[in-house]
Amino acid sequence: MLGGSVYVALIRFAVSLAGVILLFSRMSESRFGRKRTIVCYAGFSAILIILACIWYVVDWESCVRIVAFGMYVCFGVFAIFISRDSVYLSIYKLALTFYLLAVFLIGGLEVSIVFFHRNVWADVITRILLILIMTFFIEKKLKSSIKDFSDYVEKEVDKFSVAVMIVSILFGIGFILNPSINVNTPYRLYQIITNFVLTGTLQLLMFRFYLHIGKEKEYERENQLIQMNHRLLERQIEILEESVESGRRIRHDVRHHNAVIAEYVRRGQKDELLQFLKEYDRETNQGAAETICANSAVNNILSAYTRKAENEQIRVRLDIEIGKNLAIPNIDLVTILANAYENAIYACMEVKKHTDERECMIHLMVRKRKNKLIIFCSNTCRMETELKNGQPKAEFTGGIGVSSIIKTAEKYDGEYDFKNDNGVFILRLIMNIPSDL
Repeated sequence: MLGGSVYVALIRFAVSLAGVILLFSRMSESRFGRKRTIVCYAGFSAILIILACIWYVVDWESCVRIVAFGMYVCFGVFAIFISRDSVYLSIYKLALTFYLLAVFLIGGLEVSIVFFHRNVWADVITRILLILIMTFFIEKKLKSSIKDFSDYVEKEVDKFSVAVMIVSILFGIGFILNPSINVNTPYRLYQIITNFVLTGTLQLLMFRFYLHIGKEKEYERENQLIQMNHRLLERQIEILEESVESGRRIRHDVRHHNAVIAEYVRRGQKDELLQFLKEYDRETNQGAAETICANSAVNNILSAYTRKAENEQIRVRLDIEIGKNLAIPNIDLVTILANAYENAIYACMEVKKHTDERECMIHLMVRKRKNKLIIFCSNTCRMETELKNGQPKAEFTGGIGVSSIIKTAEKYDGEYDFKNDNGVFILRLIMNIPSDL
């Protein structure tokens, strides 16, 4: 600290706290609305600055030593409360904010001491400039990456390594802010610069590491989508081939039927002709494909997978209640249903592979209730089927499909859960149906 009146101290406290709030808010979203967030930050800042000024007047020496750390601890508790992120992710962002706090605090002090003979206003102006530069850089260059990084850390985080990183950062910054080191020598400046570089490098390495892991997971999910599209295309080709074969059979049968009808007419056998036409109509109705639902895309894909399940001697029960036109695009509906159905078939085949004692079955329900789409799928599965982070492990689903279901569900603010209920795997999913897509 450079000293000065309580009014100067108030200005410096206000600048530092405003800088911390500005930097943290660029990296973390509030759980409240904009107006309420501003009111919370303003009220917290006013109370904290007043208490810091009182401390400055009552005990200047102890205030100089630990006021920066004390104010930051108070802000850290408040930030965890107001942030939308998980506690672990909020602590990481607070550690990064603490590093930036050390940059503009020490930067302002050193510039004032080295170039302006301890002028307090040089310290204040330098702090403001550094805060604005860092805020601009985060807003323009890092904000989108930080958002992606936050998502990746939430899903893929190795909590031990992040904890070690946070502790290392705090130790490094603690050395930089050590008030007992008052000798401003070239060696002291070298120590500060080196510590800043090492601590910043650690931050950058961890950031790049988790960003890389997250992107690898994204590539893996995209690869799964490609595989899923390949399987869906195969199913569509199967449907097309069946349609072509059915058309050929119908044309072949029609020629014979026309010949029989012509012969009945030639002989004047009207009663026999009527009887033949009734039998032909009955056979035609029996051979017609079952209509599962009014939506043709969903109907076709469910028909294809149902035939596949029945070929594997898996009992299927379908309960589909959706109309022809749904605000959710067919590609998204097919993505969820095809993946759920195929994973269910795979699970049943795994059960058959390991034991012949259990009957395998699949129950798929799809219903529309007001502005919600409800999807329920249950199937026989292995007793040892395990879940990790609320999702089935890849070895129990064939390695594909679950991430596609989740990604599509989240697109419509969906809620989902998976569980193994004593050898019956259950997927439950509720999605919002857009009113205007």
